Amino acid sequence: MTPEHRAGSKPVLYHGEPLDPERGPGLGCFWFQVTVLVFFVVLTPLSVAWGWPSWLSAVLLFAVIGLLLVAGQTIIFLLRLVASDRREGRRRPLSSQTPTIGEIEDAPGEPAETIEAETATTDTETESDGVRE
Repeated sequence: MTPEHRAGSKPVLYHGEPLDPERGPGLGCFWFQVTVLVFFVVLTPLSVAWGWPSWLSAVLLFAVIGLLLVAGQTIIFLLRLVASDRREGRRRPLSSQTPTIGEIEDAPGEPAETIEAETATTDTETESDGVRE
């Protein structure tokens, strides 16, 4: 479902424009980056143990740092895609007995004080010793 079809939700912005899931890196690109990163993370200390030239070990180290940056940015982008997809509807916690903030905000014509008063009655407190029962 595209952001235009979602009623009542704001589009997630990416670089000032609505986030388009078809643009940008995908999950396959991310897994490729992680595979190359793991290869370089294993190879870098082994290059020192095997006595390779120090300039080559330094290049491998800088490659690991660069790949960490690229893979980190890719995962941030992919997490934003997931977040924009989840904005479609509200999800309720399974064990919640009280209304969530989203339900309080969405309640039509019902002021927040009424809902807060309802939740306050569930927490009984004795006046004598201040301990919750």
